[in-house]
Amino acid sequence: MPLRGRLAMLAAATVALAVAACATTCWFLVRAQLLSSLDDSLRDNSVAPSAVVDRVRSGQCTPPDQPAPNPFGATVQVVDTSGGSCVIVGRKLDVTTADVRVAERDRRQSLHTARAANGTEYRVRTTQVPGTGLAVSLARPMTEIDESLRNLALILALVGGAGVLGAAGAGVALARAGLRPVDRLTGAVEHIARTEDLAVRIPAEGDDEIARLSRSFNAMTEALASSRELQQQLIADAGHELRTPLTSLRTNIDLLVRSEETGRALPEDDRRELLASVQAQMTELGELIGDLQELSRPHATYDAATGTAPGEAGDPAHSGIVGLHEIVERAVERVRPRGPRLTLTTALEPWYVRGEPAALERSVVNLLDNAIKFSPEGGTVRTALHDGTLTVRDHGPGVPAEDLPHVFDRFWRSPSARSLPGSGLGLSIVARTVAQSGGQVWLRRPEDAGPGTEAVLRLPGAPTAPPGAPSP
Repeated sequence: MPLRGRLAMLAAATVALAVAACATTCWFLVRAQLLSSLDDSLRDNSVAPSAVVDRVRSGQCTPPDQPAPNPFGATVQVVDTSGGSCVIVGRKLDVTTADVRVAERDRRQSLHTARAANGTEYRVRTTQVPGTGLAVSLARPMTEIDESLRNLALILALVGGAGVLGAAGAGVALARAGLRPVDRLTGAVEHIARTEDLAVRIPAEGDDEIARLSRSFNAMTEALASSRELQQQLIADAGHELRTPLTSLRTNIDLLVRSEETGRALPEDDRRELLASVQAQMTELGELIGDLQELSRPHATYDAATGTAPGEAGDPAHSGIVGLHEIVERAVERVRPRGPRLTLTTALEPWYVRGEPAALERSVVNLLDNAIKFSPEGGTVRTALHDGTLTVRDHGPGVPAEDLPHVFDRFWRSPSARSLPGSGLGLSIVARTVAQSGGQVWLRRPEDAGPGTEAVLRLPGAPTAPPGAPSP
């Protein structure tokens, strides 16, 4: 059953229960009121004791099978202490214990219900006959009440049924009006599933649950559209970056193959240069593929409560308390052979952070690689770590101020660096890793106004390792 039908049925069932409870209560209240009125009527009408005694002594009792005519439907019956009865007017009624007790003078009167021989119920009031061992019962049939109660039950049933049907109709109308925004949302979801058009937006007005759901859906489609755009951009940029080394690699290999097929050997210097170029291009392709794999990992947001990114939290094999100064020392030793004509200096103070050692080391290596790549021969690359802030300073040409906002974009390379080896992904990986560890990274002009660029990386931590900190 659709949600609209379930809501209508729920509304109808709720109203039906309420109507049934009210109708039942009303019926019992009216019955009690009618019964009380009948009892008052019996109290207001009495039979003269002398007339009763005279009729009994004269033997003027009506036979049980021949009831005396009575236009008012009442019954007058005399009861003795032995339980015998004498019908003066009306039909013979069953004699109850209460009637006998009144005749025996144990009770002054009795008000109860008794049944006649034909099955009709009567409301009976029995009183004493003074000076005798008799009691007289005055009774009226309950049919007066039953007829009114049957009519009342019919009216209540009709009114209650109409109320339930009206509630069902109102439930359908209210459900249709209330679920109209949900219908729009459903239509939008079906449209997106059918056409994959993520530009669809649902109007969100107000602050109710439906409006919140609509805004959340719009935010979700926005995020999906942005993710698809970034994915397409990544594929396009990766294809563009791969095309250049692949073209150069194919050209060099074609030259080598042609030389072998034609039997015309290349000069040894040219052959050695081609092989070195092929080797360098293969290395560049390998690094580019590694960088793409790193960037293809799901993006994680730093969690300040645990100090880790979701997906890495609780994994002691990858994340833990590490010494950033030790990571920087290892990174410097790794890149030192890449700049044999450069001077690499370090000034490192202890600083402990929570993060993934391999990812942090790779980030520091990327910063040092950039500094080495743009440093002139005989230059100096200075690395310092003070109070949780790591700085890597080179003395190269520097990054123009207008290019600084773009240096951490994927595949972005300044015009002066496009002739140098690299994929333009190194700083993107640095920014991602630092963000996962809750830190910040940026490039700036050196504070001493000298040539070059200074990379600044700041991570939250402490100068001493916390007691009992797990080792990565």
